[in-house]
Amino acid sequence: MEAGLRTPLLDFFRRGEVARDVRLMAAQGAVAPCPLEQLGILMILSSDADSEIRDTASATLRLLPNELVASFIARSDVPTELRAFFVGRGIAPSDTPAPDFDEPLLDTDESGLSFEQEKGESAQSFTQRLASMTVPEKVKCAMKGTREMRAVLTRDPHRMVASAVLSCPKVNDAEVEAFAKMGNVSEDILRTIASSRAWTKNYSVTLSLVKNSKTQVAMSMTLMQRLTES
Repeated sequence: MEAGLRTPLLDFFRRGEVARDVRLMAAQGAVAPCPLEQLGILMILSSDADSEIRDTASATLRLLPNELVASFIARSDVPTELRAFFVGRGIAPSDTPAPDFDEPLLDTDESGLSFEQEKGESAQSFTQRLASMTVPEKVKCAMKGTREMRAVLTRDPHRMVASAVLSCPKVNDAEVEAFAKMGNVSEDILRTIASSRAWTKNYSVTLSLVKNSKTQVAMSMTLMQRLTES
């Protein structure tokens, strides 16, 4: 798949490392926060080995407004594979590409989850509330929640939850730098940050990775070489 459709969350779906309950929720269109990931996940799940997930994804695809899909796949930044998938379903790119927007093409999230710290809620209660959520709920909060939620969830023991944080469109370089400094995040998170050219272009992010003792030695050496060359 082309680089344009490679995100930490999508990679989990591509590798088949996503639990069934999360895949089923994603097949309903309720996990991804942006059009590219929503369409990419539905494309992947439409050929899932589980018939219920496969059928659910196919049903969700049929609910997508054809005009919105046609204008979205007309964008120049949409990967060829995704465009070809919808052309194969009878939806050709429109003459007018869709503008930039962050909302999914189909909003099926009816969970009623609060994505912010409640008024008067202590930081400890806020953290405990996140910890008590199910994995699908945590993924939603990682993708759609606040900066405070992302700071907590990036340390979640479930690898996909932590990786979903890095797929959130709202994550900025300052947050990524903070994640790169953490000694209590998984090596997967550090590896994902280190493999992103967009993030390692930032000197502070790269330096934080090099200084972090949890970063793999081989990766640190490669990053250190980049620092000396810059």
